[in-house]
Amino acid sequence: MTLKLFDSELKVMDVLWKEGDMPAKQISDKLKETTGWNMNTTYTVIKKCIAKGAIERREPNFLCHALIGREAVQVAETQELLHKLFDSSPDLLFASLLGHQKLSREQIDNLRRMVSQLQAQEEDQ
Repeated sequence: MTLKLFDSELKVMDVLWKEGDMPAKQISDKLKETTGWNMNTTYTVIKKCIAKGAIERREPNFLCHALIGREAVQVAETQELLHKLFDSSPDLLFASLLGHQKLSREQIDNLRRMVSQLQAQEEDQ
């Protein structure tokens, strides 16, 4: 994915990812509650997302439909972060995260499971 979404656009996308298709007016109402945006701000951001191909506008009622999924955006953003700040090195990213975060026992166990799964996949190849 070469699509770059800014923080404001990600707020709109997050509403669609969580709630599914909805009219722009409802998106505006939700974002007014959470961010304080007025309707014009929300509509402007929605239109930018439409222009970028992230959202499709459907009628009636300016129904908005996400054309890209959260996972695709997460992958692209992670790749950009790796490239920009960690010399494309996942281990440097993890070292930074683990060195500056207090993890719960559950989080540590989840990380161990993920690493074990990766090792198992590699052995199967």
